[in-house]
Amino acid sequence: MQFPFYIFGIHPHFLFESLAYFIGFRVYLYTRNKERIPIDKALWVVVGATLGAALGSKLLYWFEDPKKTLEHWNSILYLMEGKTIVGGLLGGLIGVEIAKKCIGWTRSTGDDFVLPLAVGMMIGRIGCFLTGLDDHTYGVATTWFTGVDFGDGVKRHPTQLYEIFFLGILVFCLFQMKRKKFGWEGLLFQLFMLNYLTFRLLIDFIKPTPHPYWVFNNIQIACLLGITYYIWLVNKKQTEKRRALYA
Repeated sequence: MQFPFYIFGIHPHFLFESLAYFIGFRVYLYTRNKERIPIDKALWVVVGATLGAALGSKLLYWFEDPKKTLEHWNSILYLMEGKTIVGGLLGGLIGVEIAKKCIGWTRSTGDDFVLPLAVGMMIGRIGCFLTGLDDHTYGVATTWFTGVDFGDGVKRHPTQLYEIFFLGILVFCLFQMKRKKFGWEGLLFQLFMLNYLTFRLLIDFIKPTPHPYWVFNNIQIACLLGITYYIWLVNKKQTEKRRALYA
């Protein structure tokens, strides 16, 4: 296979990223709990998620190489060229909470986003894989049987495929929980974020990206903050549920 792998003359990153947004949004509209939130308020939540994700993905990318970002602070091309999924997820979370405050909505909306997010991320990672070395999402060199030569004669961990596989298993497990009506409203999203952030914290150790923050990179620092928050949140919800049970 030759990388980037163009499909009908279209660059794979552009094609699959566009498909990820389009299909992810359609999945949200089709699978969301219609009784949980009216469509007009749901769309404002989506707007908040989209704007927050766009800003968060850029901000976190700028911290990948702080020295380089400072050197190119006045370069529009550099500032606009990169983005990160973790930054998008955490930024989207903040955007959703701000949107909910603005429209006066207090119920959890996260569970409705689990499947659309997972589907969109898996589709997007196909584009990352087919783009090859230019995408900078591959892993370090490896002798594992999973190693992929992206065109320079070196077999590397296809971390994009690892992520697709992980997301598929995670969503399957979470929806088994949903089918058995386990937990509370919002738990699915909280566990999705907690598990995905943990996965990214670990997988980034086998990515050849700068690690300027002791042994961590910018993604891993954000993951650690997110993991801490979700552990606290899940523990808080469990405590509240236990108190309500014995009240």
